[in-house]
Amino acid sequence: MIVYVNVNHIRKMTTNTWTISDLAHEFGVTPRTLRFYEDQGILSPLRQGTQRIYQPRDRTRLKLALRGKRLGLQLSEILTLINMYESPMDTAAQLKHYEAVLEEHRLRLERQRQDIDQTLQEIQAQLQLCRSQQDQRDTSIF
Repeated sequence: MIVYVNVNHIRKMTTNTWTISDLAHEFGVTPRTLRFYEDQGILSPLRQGTQRIYQPRDRTRLKLALRGKRLGLQLSEILTLINMYESPMDTAAQLKHYEAVLEEHRLRLERQRQDIDQTLQEIQAQLQLCRSQQDQRDTSIF
């Protein structure tokens, strides 16, 4: 048995289950985030009355979901990838699918970067135009 220390109280827990507060604190998310992931089918905690009890499967799925979020994947992509690891599919097929999802996401980000670069160039051109017009106005006053 491991003892976890909370600022407000001390309690004993087994290493096989976590409360919503435990996981939220460990992963730096809010309990609301965990409830959202539960609504989306990513997490499926057991219930003890009104308390949610998360098992190792939920913790692993949360870790994968947050990793997918950091990569910028859409929630549907994250859920598909997570569910893929629980299916009896061949590992090679899973990796191939994951590679395809990542490649598609990379291409989408590349397109966004090109759009951002173009927008920044347009902003820079407009800034230069504004500054040159201000300079002309300032020199014509004197």
